[in-house]
Amino acid sequence: MTEAERILLDLLNIEPLEVDLFRGTGSGGETPTRIFGGQVIAQALAAAYRTVDQRLCHSLHAYFIRPGDPEIPVIYQVDRARDGGSFTTRRVVAIQHGKQILNMSASFHVQDDGWDHQHPMPDIAGPEHHPSREELRQKYLPRVPERLRSELLRERPIEVREVAPLDVFTPEKSNDRNSLWFRMKAADQADTVTQHLLLAYASDMSLLSSGMRPHGLSWFSGEINGASLDHALWFHAPVWFQNWHLYSMESPWTGQGRSFNRGSIFAQDGTLVASVAQEGLLRPARKKS
Repeated sequence: MTEAERILLDLLNIEPLEVDLFRGTGSGGETPTRIFGGQVIAQALAAAYRTVDQRLCHSLHAYFIRPGDPEIPVIYQVDRARDGGSFTTRRVVAIQHGKQILNMSASFHVQDDGWDHQHPMPDIAGPEHHPSREELRQKYLPRVPERLRSELLRERPIEVREVAPLDVFTPEKSNDRNSLWFRMKAADQADTVTQHLLLAYASDMSLLSSGMRPHGLSWFSGEINGASLDHALWFHAPVWFQNWHLYSMESPWTGQGRSFNRGSIFAQDGTLVASVAQEGLLRPARKKS
């Protein structure tokens, strides 16, 4: 297990403070200046799971309200909204500095019988045919200010291989469809709940970037004021995140300073594991006078 993988698993192991009250670490995720959105979602889901017996999450819906401060912990307050015969519902509020930074509703379901169908996985070459995140960042290193290079090269827990990566400094306008392979090898020892938490964490990766592609934009251009506004995730099948998964994303609409994005997550054998939808802020950055 790498140090980055260990840190992520520690982030997901939130601390109980009182009945239905938990504390999570703020630092250590994908981004240094604010808490990565997927981290808050995963910790909120972890808090909800601590109050549920023998049922798995099938859907969650979250709103990002304020940026998270990585310098301090996050407090998660769980409201036991309903314990029904087939469904359990929880509402989780994430708090920093006495204010909400996220609120989330999550639903948990017993395992029922029913009919099955799914859309097929896109016909995309396997992960071994695409460059790793580390290889891409090494290519960009000479174009990054020296003070930012250590952060660019910092080890991350999720292994990522982008299918059609754009140059982050001079991206060409392209199709909104955006795909990547991802996994975390250390998940091979994780239980079912932790597998859900890891996928929830990773589901926020690169999704908003789909809405930038048709406009030739990237986070490195300095032109964007962007952030996730909400996030929805549906679990369809068992998750084994130590194995490669294909995240197939698209952005059907961007306008009015917002971008709508959705994604499908497939196991490498073609099983549709989860679906994701997200709207994000995407407007021109204000130029400093």
